[in-house]
Amino acid sequence: MIRIGMVGSGFAAKLHLDSYRRIGVQDTAVTAICSKDADLDQVAEQYGIPRTYGDLEQLLGDPDIDVVDIITPPALHEDMIVRAMRAGKDVICEKPLTGFFAPAVDEAGVPVPRSEMLAKAEASLKAIGAAMRETGKRLYYAENYVYAPSVQKCAQFIRLKKSRILLIKGEESHSGSHAVHAPYWKLNGGGALIRQGCHPLSAALYLKAVEGEVRGESIRPVSVTAVTGCLSDMLKGEEHRYIHAHPVDVEDFADVLITFSDGSIAQILASDNTVGGTRNNMEVFTNEGQYQCNIAPNDALMVYHENDEHLDEIYMTEKLGQKAGWQPIFLEETVMRGYLGELQDFLYCLKTGAEPASGFPLAYDAIRVIYAAYRSAQEGCAVRLED
Repeated sequence: MIRIGMVGSGFAAKLHLDSYRRIGVQDTAVTAICSKDADLDQVAEQYGIPRTYGDLEQLLGDPDIDVVDIITPPALHEDMIVRAMRAGKDVICEKPLTGFFAPAVDEAGVPVPRSEMLAKAEASLKAIGAAMRETGKRLYYAENYVYAPSVQKCAQFIRLKKSRILLIKGEESHSGSHAVHAPYWKLNGGGALIRQGCHPLSAALYLKAVEGEVRGESIRPVSVTAVTGCLSDMLKGEEHRYIHAHPVDVEDFADVLITFSDGSIAQILASDNTVGGTRNNMEVFTNEGQYQCNIAPNDALMVYHENDEHLDEIYMTEKLGQKAGWQPIFLEETVMRGYLGELQDFLYCLKTGAEPASGFPLAYDAIRVIYAAYRSAQEGCAVRLED
């Protein structure tokens, strides 16, 4: 039996727990959960988790846990990953894997050089890689976009057609995060780009890797150009009432261009200034086809109500400002966003030793591209990525 220990009990943790419940594999069980949140006991009872811990060390000392599923603010990831592996556990870790976690402006008010951030993020990646080699433990990178059914179907077409991907466009935007760590670089490692843009970015890197594999080529990201900003700074008073972004030292907008070694391009857009729910989509353009992945919203179910009376208890879709009028209902969210497929793949790989579609190599590339983008935005030029 694969015995899972959860770290975290928030929104994303519940998506993981809902997925484990739906997988329903007889030889897999969530046996413990660790969190400092007030709802820990409630979540454990809801999902039938027998043991709760308020401290990570207690969970890591539990001999009845094989793999630790980390769903915490990203500033905690590296330490938790390394400690879990040294305690003999394999690790599933939510995005972003790691980064630079300190104020983006020093005490004198001078912005920290993004080249320094990139170097610190690369050092963190190397520390995680060293822990994997030292312990022999494996890392599963919980990037759900890779496993979204539409993205996986794109990958199937690319494998069959052996097409050349010329351009990928991806976006994740909404009206801003309610998470207490979101406005602070020291807690989140950046703003909209690392929080949201990492999703379509990782999907783009994954699809280019699939293309390279089937064509017998090594296709790598080699250059990054980016613009970032704080669009919500323009808003005053009542203008700000529908936008939840209140950045302290992070960006709430990013537009990134990645050039690959074969000359193809990916464009990634991330914003905390989009009302009306989430925009989660990927577009893939090849020499002989076009694929449009509407992860959210989609129109599988459209509903209309004259008012929102008696609708408080029903979930429609994430970041929806109101429930009256026409609304797209997010059906099968754990499936369509990729969480179910992600954890099915990880459990299969844990049992068989196979390599996951989303593992450390993908996380490594994604973090390097993100911090190269931050450097590009600060320095106003393209940043080369050296292998």
